[in-house]
Amino acid sequence: MGNGALDGAVIAVAGAGGPAGRAALLRLAEAGATVVGADNDPERLAEAVDAARYAHGGATVTGETVDLLDLDSTRAWADRTEKEFGHVDGVVHLVGGWRGSKTFTKTELGDWDLLEKLLIRTVQHTSLAFHESLQRSDRGRYLLISAAGASSPTAGNAAYSAAKAAAEAWTLAMADYFRKAGGEQGPTSAAAILVVKALVHEAMRAERPNAKFAGFTDVRDLADAVADVWDKPAAEVNGTRLWLTEKP
Repeated sequence: MGNGALDGAVIAVAGAGGPAGRAALLRLAEAGATVVGADNDPERLAEAVDAARYAHGGATVTGETVDLLDLDSTRAWADRTEKEFGHVDGVVHLVGGWRGSKTFTKTELGDWDLLEKLLIRTVQHTSLAFHESLQRSDRGRYLLISAAGASSPTAGNAAYSAAKAAAEAWTLAMADYFRKAGGEQGPTSAAAILVVKALVHEAMRAERPNAKFAGFTDVRDLADAVADVWDKPAAEVNGTRLWLTEKP
C-alpha cells in the first residue's frame, strides 16, 4: 500500500456514503491516499469511513457531513481540507439520483427539479470550490461519474439524461480551464468523465440473484478505474470520456 501514483495524495469523495462511494474510499485508501469523504447522510457516511479504516489500518480516511447544494458550505469543506492536509489532489464526484417515466409524454418536470439539484448543482459547487486547489496540485484530477444515457437518451429518461449531459458539459468546461492554465507545457491537472450504463453492487445482486445486470459496472470496478486515472498523464485524460461500458 502506498507505493504508486496515489501515494500521499489527498482525495475528496463527494457522495461517499453510497455503495460507489464506499468502494472508492476502500480503493483509494488501499492505494495510499488520504481520503476525505462527504455525504448528506451522517450515519451512512460513518459506516463507509469505518469500513475503509478497518480494511486499511494505516490509511487516513475521514468523513464530514456537507450540504453540497450550498456553495458556501462546499467551499468551506474544500478550504478545510486543503488547510488540514496541505493540498488536494483529486475530487471524485459520486453524487447520484435517478427519476424516470414510462414514456416521454409522461415525464414529470418535478423530476427535473430534483435531478438538476443532485446531478448538476452539486457538480457546479464541488468544481467551483476545488478548482484552484486542484490546479495547484501536480496531479490534480476532477472525476465525474456519468451515464451512457447522456449521449444516447431514451424517451423515458429525458430529465435524467439531460441532467447528466449538462453535468458532463460543465466538467468539460473545467477541463478547458485546466488546458488553458497549463499553457504551452500542457495541463498538470485534469477533469474527466467516467461513463457507465449503470452501477451494480453486492446488495443488488443479493436482492436479485437471477438478474444478469448486462452492461452494468460493478462499484469495485468503478473504484479501480477511478484510481487508474492517476496513472495517466493529465494531458492524456483531461477533457475525455472514459467508457466503462459499451458506447451507444
